[in-house]
Amino acid sequence: MSLRKRQRVGSSGHLSSLDGALAEDRSSPSPFRSPAVDPGGFNDPSFSDVLLHLQFDPDHDPHPDASLTCLDLHVQSAALRRSDYFAALLSDRWQRPSASSGDAIPHRVTLKIPRDDDRHCHGPFDAHVAVIRLLHTLDFSGAVASVTDALEMMPVALEFLFEDCVRACVRFLEAMPWTEEEEERVLALIPFLGEEESRELVARVSPMVAASGDWKSTSEEMLHGLIDVAIRRHPNVATVKAFVAKILKDFPYRGSVQRVLDQAFLSSLETVKDYLGKYASPDVRVAEDSDEREAIQRLNLHAVMSNLKHLHWLVERIIEVRVADTAVREWSEQEALAADLMKTFRDDTWKNIAPGLPLLVTRCSYRLADAVASGATLAPRQVRMKIVRNWLPVLNVLRDTFSPLPSGYRTLYPDLEETFLKIISTLPLSDAQELLQQCLSFSTRNLDDCPHLTSAFKTWFRRANRPPHGYRTN
Repeated sequence: MSLRKRQRVGSSGHLSSLDGALAEDRSSPSPFRSPAVDPGGFNDPSFSDVLLHLQFDPDHDPHPDASLTCLDLHVQSAALRRSDYFAALLSDRWQRPSASSGDAIPHRVTLKIPRDDDRHCHGPFDAHVAVIRLLHTLDFSGAVASVTDALEMMPVALEFLFEDCVRACVRFLEAMPWTEEEEERVLALIPFLGEEESRELVARVSPMVAASGDWKSTSEEMLHGLIDVAIRRHPNVATVKAFVAKILKDFPYRGSVQRVLDQAFLSSLETVKDYLGKYASPDVRVAEDSDEREAIQRLNLHAVMSNLKHLHWLVERIIEVRVADTAVREWSEQEALAADLMKTFRDDTWKNIAPGLPLLVTRCSYRLADAVASGATLAPRQVRMKIVRNWLPVLNVLRDTFSPLPSGYRTLYPDLEETFLKIISTLPLSDAQELLQQCLSFSTRNLDDCPHLTSAFKTWFRRANRPPHGYRTN
């Protein structure tokens, strides 16, 4: 009769079939050492009514050697019938031995097994012997004691349609951690499990598919959560930030990283704008008492500083993974934010509350402008023009505020000046003319210390004095 049976993963990725048959042949004794006897049970000849002959299939054996290809087990038919496969096999073909028969074991069942079926086991036939022993003992908790045990026995249990054993292996795998190699083996077995019994395994190794069909959203949610914890909620901020930065840098899907970083950048930017707007243009109705008003303003400026630190860290990550397009575009559009910053810096109050504010603002501007000037981000003309037009005045106000420049600003300000001049050199002459006139403050150190400004004006005048393209003199 036709047998409905599960299949098992073989070395080729297909599942081997078991050629089970009852036979009268009682030759070819087992060359392998017989497994231990359970008195009155597994492999006890005194209580056995079936000789189970395990044999490597010569058609799948790369090294056929009759002396190394078989094993005999003394088993009980009642135990075998706990397997749906054996129950079907025995039901049609089993016959009681005749009373006159002199054979202790008049019948045997031959199972042909591809040699690579036991490639993960410690010895030949180990997985098959273990499962056949379980058919007799039902001691699943004792037999399935490691992930390796479960992975070795489950394919055989699937072949034998031994559902109790399959469930025991699945439950064990659900509860245990796996190595990467073990996970690959679990993934190979999942297709041969029912939907319900594999549900927990699938949930562990595979994300849910969103309604949009985007299965990467789970990873993006995780990345977003890691960023949020790193910049806002973890006490050991520096170490955690470094760890999350490495995850972002090494993440294989750049599109996912860009979406997550863009979202975090925009969120932090809006928070900075909100608090700075409250500080720069306070609502006098909030507090009539001057002390209360000052306390609120102090809180607003502290919030600006805190969120600017988050923003600067995000900018560094965005630059590091080369996904700065959105950040550059948004930064170039911040005319109102730049205006609020200039208003704040013209009032000395911030110096006692948030003395590091100018440094953070300048670092963000420099990193994003440098991404444009270096070609790491190919920004359109309007973006290039606006990032200089909106943030150059902030730099000029800060230069006027600090004289002489503090040590932390002595290289950063010249670097930002030079970066702005490089971007200006990429603009049409009319735009460059307007912006270069705002760069004259770069020369206030001394004439010998501003070669970048001298070079920028020489370049502009050389271009301006060149005959128009296509112009012909008579």
